[in-house]
Amino acid sequence: MPEEAYPKIGHFPTVADLQAHLSTLNLDLPLDSRVLSASEGSPLAAPLDIDGFRIGNRWVAHPMEGWDCTTGGQPTEHTLRRWQHFGQSGCKWIWGGEAFAVHSDARANPNQLALVDNNQDQAARGLTSLLEALKTSHQQSFAKIDDLFIGLQLTHSGRFCKPADKLKFQPRIAYHHPLLDKKFHISPDDSSVLLTDSDLEHIIDNYITAAQLAHRVGFHFVDVKHCHGYLAHELLSAHTRPGKFGGSLENRSRFARQIIQGIQASCPGLKIGVRLSIFDAPPFKPDSARATPGKLGPGIPDSFPTPYHYGFGCNPNNPLEIDLTEPIQFIQMLNSLGVKMINASCASPYYNPHFVRPAP
Repeated sequence: MPEEAYPKIGHFPTVADLQAHLSTLNLDLPLDSRVLSASEGSPLAAPLDIDGFRIGNRWVAHPMEGWDCTTGGQPTEHTLRRWQHFGQSGCKWIWGGEAFAVHSDARANPNQLALVDNNQDQAARGLTSLLEALKTSHQQSFAKIDDLFIGLQLTHSGRFCKPADKLKFQPRIAYHHPLLDKKFHISPDDSSVLLTDSDLEHIIDNYITAAQLAHRVGFHFVDVKHCHGYLAHELLSAHTRPGKFGGSLENRSRFARQIIQGIQASCPGLKIGVRLSIFDAPPFKPDSARATPGKLGPGIPDSFPTPYHYGFGCNPNNPLEIDLTEPIQFIQMLNSLGVKMINASCASPYYNPHFVRPAP
């Protein structure tokens, strides 16, 4: 299909233009002609209760990776300015704010916010400065801050670690993936990049330590990140991994359970959320046959084996087909542990960018 058959949202300058396009597709998708204000009864202005905390409205600032900290894992003026803008935005739910790497080697960028060299006092100072910047700017703009709900996203970048060089992966993987290993230049017989069960137990301790820091400085919740191909998400697809962290869903979710239970035991009152890629797909590649000068072609799936034993939330006999059986079971498990917040995403921008954002 030609590109013009799939116009981008930005192609439609008005709501009426978008409505006219939707009518040609026979889609019944109601649209408001304008955004209502709080005084006009906007549903997004209504408060929301999360496990006893009353959040002032339903606008959410989603987590991100700023990658503009110092190599020591500390915020810079750019990081502080972003958190000030979170406060000025009017969002009452700050989900994660910044992806915080649980130790030095877990970073996806050497300038990521992180617990570096286990210097907990230094990390606490940095996190405190971000919280203060956000709260101060929010209070100046909106006066009330007791209904402001702030979290910190905890992460280990796994296969996509770049702790020392922005251009060089230093992967730490849960299992060898025949397609991703090739795509990201990992030798299929390189055992040095494989995390052992003992390594994973140590990383679990790092997550708990990071959560204790967040609790100590005043965050309301932490997000135990399980999305986009990073370590915790990759473990959910570790069907081929031997041992207690691979194979059955019970084993593949052990990493999540131990982190959550460890946080609950050591941080009473700290709430827990999970940003989750609820389905995967095999990696895609540009279609050279449909490329135009100076532009990559639309993505097509790379060749994949079947059954496909390297995904979570996809049909192993046809991994391009979504199968939510295990994701639903995983969410039910999280609920049984007392996790009340799920932030849903899908796949990974490293090899499925078109699933989660516009792609070339």
